Amino acid sequence: MFLLFRFFSHWPLRVLHAMGAVMGWAVWFLSPRYRATFRANVAQAGLPFEAARPAIAEAGRFVAELPKLWMRPHDQSCLGLVQVQGQAHAEAAFAAGHGVIFFAPHAGSFELAPQALAELYGPVTAMYRPARQAWLARLMQSSRLRPGLLAVPANLSGIRQMHRALKGNGAVALLTDQVPPEGLGVWSPFFGKPAYTMTLAARLALQSGAVMLPVRTLRLPRGQGYSLEILPPVVGLDTPPPDLSQAVSIVNQAIEALVLSQPGQYLWGYARYKTPRRETSTPAPNPATPAKPADDNGQTEKNKK
Repeated sequence: MFLLFRFFSHWPLRVLHAMGAVMGWAVWFLSPRYRATFRANVAQAGLPFEAARPAIAEAGRFVAELPKLWMRPHDQSCLGLVQVQGQAHAEAAFAAGHGVIFFAPHAGSFELAPQALAELYGPVTAMYRPARQAWLARLMQSSRLRPGLLAVPANLSGIRQMHRALKGNGAVALLTDQVPPEGLGVWSPFFGKPAYTMTLAARLALQSGAVMLPVRTLRLPRGQGYSLEILPPVVGLDTPPPDLSQAVSIVNQAIEALVLSQPGQYLWGYARYKTPRRETSTPAPNPATPAKPADDNGQTEKNKK
């Protein structure tokens, strides 16, 4: 499989994206479960299906571009493919002196974003969860450990490294719409429906005073490259500081805005509302007690009794 990735990494991006579009539609037609999840998530966001329809092909393009992004030589810059906007927001955030949290949802080329940000503002510390397959875990590790980019595991050690980075006015990068393991999140509204949401980003911001900057990374048409835009900082996390659940809700609202700004490149098939998995091997650093899972009406099991 490694050799196959290496083989496709030499193909032109426009060809990979064309192949990916075909793959995206093939999965759409072959998987009723995927179609149901996709349509349900789009409807929950209050969007017409046509607004999200391009995301079917974009999901395939995401997979097809991975060989090129992961196998790129470490001494070769990725910025030649990227149009960067909004750098003034990052410069102002670093000038504040408390570190920067770059964050994004599963939209656009979220695998490219940390690489580009590392070249611009490295070192950048990014958290990842190793794949279960040994070959894929090795491939992901080699691709993500790049000059200026420190990939840390999703455990207490990785969280401590993120704290150290922010304390030194460094940067971290997070996918904040991931469903965390049980005990590492709280139930918070996402497009009006309770979703198990990570507390890490909000806690880092509250404890360090770091500025949270949304990042939007879009694929350009016909394999012409990418657009990376750093958006204005999230407001409401500093004065007066909210409690953890309020802070998580603020982050979710920022993610909703990012998704609505690029509905054609969001992974609508991602099971955002799934029940978190148990993972007893990962310590839970969150001192707050997670809320009980809520049903679609927002009621917890405790409130029902």
